[in-house]
Amino acid sequence: MFRRPLTLFRTFAVAEAISWTLLIAALIVRAVTDDGSFFVPVAGGIHGFVFLCYGATSILVAKNNRWRPWPTAVALVSAVIPYATIPVEVWLHRTGRLGGQWRLEATDDPRDGAWHDRLLRWFLGRPWVLVILLAAAVVVIFVVLLIIGPPGGR
Repeated sequence: MFRRPLTLFRTFAVAEAISWTLLIAALIVRAVTDDGSFFVPVAGGIHGFVFLCYGATSILVAKNNRWRPWPTAVALVSAVIPYATIPVEVWLHRTGRLGGQWRLEATDDPRDGAWHDRLLRWFLGRPWVLVILLAAAVVVIFVVLLIIGPPGGR
């Protein structure tokens, strides 16, 4: 399904925008009704989980496609601004930063000899291990954030 970095990044950029829609709709329902308070924690939880998945995806694609710090930071910060992941995805695609395939094989590039590039290629060659590891990391971070509590307190 995600044979290219573009499709993975695009999927989570759109999912992040959809999760913003759910959260904003829940906030509106809470504001206009007395029974709407149930929806905000649910939509907030969904949005938080997708937010973390988008962040992990951004870092993975940035590492694979060898982005410089600026595009990586823009991609990560875009998740904080409602619907900003869509124009950022368009910008990254138009500038060629989402092109290419997953780097499964070493090339003549001297950067391919670095330990982190070898580790990335190893994980990309075993996508189920990578997915399970990333999912576990996102779940752990999500649970820790739930324990800490929502932004601004209760």
